[in-house]
Amino acid sequence: MGLITTLSGYLTPAFLVMSPVLSYSDQAYSMHRAKSSAGFSLDIPLIMLVASLLRIFYYPGAKFDIALLIQSLVMMVMQVILLKIALDHRPAPSSKGGDAAVPFAKVNESQRPFNFWQWRSPKPYWQFVLGLFLGLVACELLLTPIPSVYQAYSNLIGYVGLAVEATLPLPQVLANARSRSCKGFRFSVLASWLLGDSMKMFWFFTSKGTIPWAFKLCGMFQACCDSFLGVQYWMYGQGVTEIKEHELPAWSQESGANVFTTGSGR
Repeated sequence: MGLITTLSGYLTPAFLVMSPVLSYSDQAYSMHRAKSSAGFSLDIPLIMLVASLLRIFYYPGAKFDIALLIQSLVMMVMQVILLKIALDHRPAPSSKGGDAAVPFAKVNESQRPFNFWQWRSPKPYWQFVLGLFLGLVACELLLTPIPSVYQAYSNLIGYVGLAVEATLPLPQVLANARSRSCKGFRFSVLASWLLGDSMKMFWFFTSKGTIPWAFKLCGMFQACCDSFLGVQYWMYGQGVTEIKEHELPAWSQESGANVFTTGSGR
């Protein structure tokens, strides 16, 4: 048991640090090669950028294991690259798609307030990311001198960031349930997620480093979602989707794939 714990203490942090590159590099390369981001949802970089930024600014107050901080920094870099490629190669507004290819189709049936994250120009996307970063920096500088307030603030952004990341698999679960199919969801991806969950859970509860309960709770939730995806894969397999295609409004053309990835190894 001691040997397994020791190996897990080295292998799992290395896996977590490299997981953003392993998970997203192929997606980025395929969009760049095809000169199209059709089949990829811009909501994925949004969720992962917000979650990663909040986790990075959670670190000064929580002082969690350094591997988790490095993983968040690597994820930030990877998602910025992914967002840049996706914005550069977005499909034209006249393209078509079906619910099976649009992970947030049910959400996107009505226009978001202020067209949030549905802008046609790339500039507002970068303004939002930069604004969030500067806002977090300002809060850090203003609240650090007030320890009692700062600790509550730190805990808040930590739990919010991890909760945002933990809920990312839910649209995949709902999409599978609606179509009664896992078409497009590769078994190799599911297997890697389940393996990652197993390694992560073992490390979280045996590590001698500091792992806040926020990470453990959100990790357990993700493991449950991934396990349910495994049940769906067993029930539905790669059956033909029952959802028919329909023409999407112009503001929703940038939504795509129904294969989801999360920041903690997804």
